[in-house]
Amino acid sequence: MNLIDIRNLSIELKTGAKPIFAVDRVNLTMKEGEVRGLVGESGSGKSLLAQAIVGVLDEKWRVDADRFHWRGNDLMRLSPAERKAIISKDVAMIFQEPMACLDPTTTIGEQLEEAVDVEQLTGFFWQKRQQRKQAAINLLHKVGIKQHEVCVKSFPHQLTDALCQRVMIAMALARRPMLLIADEPTAAMESTNQGQIFRLLASLNQLKNMSILLISHDLENVTHWTNTITVMYSGQFVEAGTTEQIFNQPYHPYTRALVDSSPKANRMIPNKSRLMTLPGSIPILQHLPIGCRLGPRCPRAQKNCVDAPKIKNYHGHQVSCHFPLKDSYS
Repeated sequence: MNLIDIRNLSIELKTGAKPIFAVDRVNLTMKEGEVRGLVGESGSGKSLLAQAIVGVLDEKWRVDADRFHWRGNDLMRLSPAERKAIISKDVAMIFQEPMACLDPTTTIGEQLEEAVDVEQLTGFFWQKRQQRKQAAINLLHKVGIKQHEVCVKSFPHQLTDALCQRVMIAMALARRPMLLIADEPTAAMESTNQGQIFRLLASLNQLKNMSILLISHDLENVTHWTNTITVMYSGQFVEAGTTEQIFNQPYHPYTRALVDSSPKANRMIPNKSRLMTLPGSIPILQHLPIGCRLGPRCPRAQKNCVDAPKIKNYHGHQVSCHFPLKDSYS
């Protein structure tokens, strides 16, 4: 059974003039125990999509979808309170800026204890209090923080960004979610610490069967840890398939450009050579192109690209492009 099934989800920014679709008809499906990467440049709508799933977008955003199912339940037909009750129990998110998400007036220990699921606690209230403290310490150990005595007494501003990120991961794991959304979980960490966190997420997936949506702008890094990958560009769905399909035989020109910009995929080129890049930059929300939003930067763009392309399915490998690269691999 699909854990989450989203079809044609759009996120509209309410403005005084013409509405702006920051995310435009995006599809996302995940099975239980799956690790899926969500990849794209900064500004492609990855974090907005994740926040729409968790339900933390404010009133200036309007979310609409043809289908928004969580374990078979149609969330679009539920009230906001009912939707929040389901999602807050089963879904947790690691946000990109931990310092902005932690309470600056409360110690790390108090925030972790508050995040612990009450269903894990037994006995009288004084026993539950001690169990909360021990659960918070165990969570810190799980994310690689050994000196918990200092950490639990500290306020967020007294810790480094990397330590705050580990605390955020610990808080996300506190409720033992079925789906963990990790938005750039290692952005503030060194490479050695990044590997440790990714190995932790992989072990949670293997031992607890926890599904993980791993959001990143680094396609090469994501390929080491995911089963499947979804690629987005400027709020639009671009391509989806297995990790091997996306990295070895991408069908969309944008995905091809992401792969070509990876050193791993260009080991044969001479040292100090320039990697392949697309001209231009991702468009801003106020000036989004019509049709395929990659059109102004795409090397294969033609007249048809002023219309939004439909999704084509090649045995599970999905691509949204008028002129996919499929034929070039034949």
